[in-house]
Amino acid sequence: MATAQARGVVYIHSAPRALCPHLEWAVGRAIGRAVNFEWSEQPVLDGARRAEFYWDGPVGTGAALATAIRGWEHLRFEVTEDPTPRSDGGRWLHTPDLGVHYAQTDAAGNIVVGEDRIRYAMEIAAGSPVELQRELDVALGTAWDEELEPFRHASDDARVVWLHKVG
Repeated sequence: MATAQARGVVYIHSAPRALCPHLEWAVGRAIGRAVNFEWSEQPVLDGARRAEFYWDGPVGTGAALATAIRGWEHLRFEVTEDPTPRSDGGRWLHTPDLGVHYAQTDAAGNIVVGEDRIRYAMEIAAGSPVELQRELDVALGTAWDEELEPFRHASDDARVVWLHKVG
């Protein structure tokens, strides 16, 4: 049986200039080939750089990429892995203050919150709507999204890459 292939994106939202070559090396090592990112200034944070890298590889590469680049100070990133017919998708978010958040995603890119996680949130909330909202915000990664959102908008002026599937 052939190994299922996946694809996704590594978004480096902000990294100190000195860390950039180390990130390229870590991503290259995780996918098994050398990579070069197209770095640009991150206007939200003075002195920081940003990059987007489209990858493909075996299912599970998204987790390997997130593991390879987590742990550096002052680094904000997002890794996505699209779902395949044989596997769920995933989204890994990282900020210096919050660490890593993982969420399963569906074919449309929506976060999927499992039944057990919802039951846990309801149990912890014990009937309190405020507490239930807090628990669901944790499950959805709301704090990570809020912190990363200004850095994401910085890419609005980035060049567009059109991807086509031929055949």
